[in-house]
Amino acid sequence: MTNKRPMTFEANENVLCFHGPLLYEAKILKTDWRVLDPPHGEEGPCYLVHYRGWKQTWDEWVPESRALKLNEANLAKQASLKESYPGKKKTVPKTSTSTESSDRGKKRAKDTSVDKEEDFTKRPEIKVPIPDSLKAQLVDDWENITKNQQLVPLPKTPNVVEILEMYRDFKKDKKAKSDEILQEVLAGIKAYFDRCLGNMLLYRFERQQYVDIRKRFVGKDDSEIYGGEHLLRLFVQFPMLIAHTSMDQDSINALRENLVDMLKWMQKHHKDLLLSEYENASPAYQSIVKS
Repeated sequence: MTNKRPMTFEANENVLCFHGPLLYEAKILKTDWRVLDPPHGEEGPCYLVHYRGWKQTWDEWVPESRALKLNEANLAKQASLKESYPGKKKTVPKTSTSTESSDRGKKRAKDTSVDKEEDFTKRPEIKVPIPDSLKAQLVDDWENITKNQQLVPLPKTPNVVEILEMYRDFKKDKKAKSDEILQEVLAGIKAYFDRCLGNMLLYRFERQQYVDIRKRFVGKDDSEIYGGEHLLRLFVQFPMLIAHTSMDQDSINALRENLVDMLKWMQKHHKDLLLSEYENASPAYQSIVKS
């Protein structure tokens, strides 16, 4: 029997916990030794955490590697991650009003805005659990680009279109049902990727690379240039993106089922889909970015 060392954290302790590439305040509800990632993981100390301000449905067991002490140094790390991660800035719809608008008109516009916010909070919630090994990939991805000033070599092979085709072929081999639904989901993922990449999936350090690569590959979609690293970032954003759609619960359930299955497939084939080493940005590139 393996000797078990003391737990680093205790029940009822407040910590910072990685969820995707970002850190959130959380409270430890329970502690245990277990295997969370059967294909790749070993038994180790794990914690059932509740994220502060989140619904109870987001409570989850996490390995010790995802938890940090709640102190000034780690709070600074939390702020740094939030600042540098793409897609976290909220956009507020602008309402155009003429100078002659009455106070009553402004109040009506405000009430409409409140109604839209209430509608948003009532929409079905989608939770897309990301396997721990892929969460670690997201953290490494952030560190390679923002800290080490490295880049994903482009164009990437396999690119997003090829990855989606590989997954489709995998499902065909498994004789999966609802092929029509699968095709819709894959087409939707591609459309979301092409629409979102330049707006919310790039770190600041990558934006010049995006400008340069688009000049080289005019007429190609972003999904034909970028690969699994950026696709994984899209999966992190999907709960927020889906919440802003008018999809019904049945459609959301079908989408979630396919997203979860695809993430498991990406986890199994991560060596073929995701980089283990990024390339160093040239001094000339770094100079342009800093200017």
